[in-house]
Amino acid sequence: MRTRVVAWIAVAVALVCVPPLIADAALGEQLFTSIHREYPGATTAMVAGLVESAAALAGVLTLGSLVTVAFLHGRTRRTARRVQSAPDLTALLVSSISWCVLSLASIVASAADTNGLALSRVISPDTMLRVYSFGYMPRAWTVTAVAALVVVLTAFLATRWATLLLALWASCIGILAPVVVGQILVGPNHDVGSDAGTLQTLVIGLLLAPLLIDAILGAAGAPQTDRGRLRLLARIGVPAALVLEVFLAWFKLQGAGALGTPTAALEGVRILLLLAMGALLLVRGSGPLGGRRVAALGVLLLAVLGAGAAMLRIPPPQYFMPTSIPEVFMGYEVPEAPSAEVLVSTGRLNLLFSVLSLGMIVLYLAMVVSLRRREDRWPLSRTIFWIAGWLVVLLATNSGIGRYSAPDFGVHMAVHMSLGMLAPIFLVQGGIITLMLRASAAHARTVGVHAWITQALNWSVLRTVYHPALVFIVFIGSYYGLYFSPLFGLMMRYHWAHQLMNLHFLLVGYLYYSLIIGVDRPPRPLPHIGRLGYILAAMPFHAFFGVAIISSSTILAETYYTYLDLPWADLTHSQQVAGSVAWAGGEVPLVIAIIALGVQWARQDDVEARRRDRHMDRGLDDEFDAYNEMLKKLSDRKGS
Repeated sequence: MRTRVVAWIAVAVALVCVPPLIADAALGEQLFTSIHREYPGATTAMVAGLVESAAALAGVLTLGSLVTVAFLHGRTRRTARRVQSAPDLTALLVSSISWCVLSLASIVASAADTNGLALSRVISPDTMLRVYSFGYMPRAWTVTAVAALVVVLTAFLATRWATLLLALWASCIGILAPVVVGQILVGPNHDVGSDAGTLQTLVIGLLLAPLLIDAILGAAGAPQTDRGRLRLLARIGVPAALVLEVFLAWFKLQGAGALGTPTAALEGVRILLLLAMGALLLVRGSGPLGGRRVAALGVLLLAVLGAGAAMLRIPPPQYFMPTSIPEVFMGYEVPEAPSAEVLVSTGRLNLLFSVLSLGMIVLYLAMVVSLRRREDRWPLSRTIFWIAGWLVVLLATNSGIGRYSAPDFGVHMAVHMSLGMLAPIFLVQGGIITLMLRASAAHARTVGVHAWITQALNWSVLRTVYHPALVFIVFIGSYYGLYFSPLFGLMMRYHWAHQLMNLHFLLVGYLYYSLIIGVDRPPRPLPHIGRLGYILAAMPFHAFFGVAIISSSTILAETYYTYLDLPWADLTHSQQVAGSVAWAGGEVPLVIAIIALGVQWARQDDVEARRRDRHMDRGLDDEFDAYNEMLKKLSDRKGS
């Protein structure tokens, strides 16, 4: 058994780590001089390529192990809440330790590689401290090393299933850190390329990497994972990875002669390999995956990762495209001022939020259809609210408003208010958690979606995160902490940071409004009068925030907007508009929330009144009986 496992690991390392070595050996100094970088020498370049590709492989295996332990492990209802020693947990421990060690090594290797220095020089602490900040990659690998350490500690110490969610969150951050600052960070249309690379990395790690873990566990003779769920993940993941690869190919292969480059050849190889994986999944209909097919899919996936690792060593064609200053920061041009006509008539694909919005709508509708097939009713109004919320997100991120959110502060604030204040009002009334529990209730006897949601809702960490005081502080403090500090200007320079900012707005807004008017019961529910006070307490902070922006004597993120150097830009006027939008855009949604809360309160009182009437008609109301009994006792006393 050990021989087969060692053979599998050797194949994995060979398929992923040899292609970048071949690229470095074949092209050598040209890889560096073509993009005006110093050549660190063949040894340093090859060691960096080897170590970084091995670290990336370990990250993929770690994420795949986490998904396997958390969602594909064959648990019974009795052991559903616990993490027990098993081969898949051992795989998680080994892969996460490897990921942490290789990430630490990648910090040094990438520092030497990106600065054109031999490894022997960078190993010196003084030199390392000087070159650490020269380039994004060493800092990205530092983030990855910390995330991997969190996973290692979780694998060692976790006893409850819900704790794995913390490791899953950390590993997603760790695996993305080197990706978002790599090749997809620069060039025309890098906003689309960055989103495609980010999504594909998550798809491979969360949906396809469990194939590798299952194949390795199978080679060890360990109990199999849930092959039905594994097939479902693969049938979603392979088409998604293929579509995203097409976006990446479109982004990287820009300019004349791009199709004759090594990048084009490697992109073709990756697309063919993903097509082969899709064809292999279609064999024998919809039955569970057999061991041989899982192994074949795993080998193909490793080849996909190897081709990607080789591409990371070769400067892609988009590096050599003429790039304007706006394209450097945003990925696209904005030649016209953001007038009403321009905002309505122009748009820009925001791939991340398009996939997120459409995916959440499809998931919701699928669960509604599942309920109706069981002749279980679901309120139409909740479905309408859910779809309306995501349509607001789509409009805010993909229309002309989304296009101009990066170059114009006033438009940016409109997007902020839409994502953080307006869309959540609709989304929290969709009742997604309640719907998921009801849709999965038919399978509640098995350990699946119903058990996972229930355990997550009872998780102490979630109860802490959902504490009304903490949510209020983050919801209000995010405005002041972001915009009145250098953080805003720094984050606006990078597409991935801008997207992270928007995700933060949406998530925190959802948490806040779910405590006020949400259909789903939060871990710490507030009474209606407490919810009203919760809204009223936020209103002065929003008003003051808008006034503070309007009256500020300094231009927020002035350096960033000055770098763009747009001929139509009026930074003072834009900031005045942003302050007005923040004032009105913060107050109006809160007023809408007060109205919605009043409607909910009235409906609940009406339901309670009707319930009491029914009980009184039936003689079942305890308070009415107690009152009559008290009157009778008083009457008896008077009579005596």
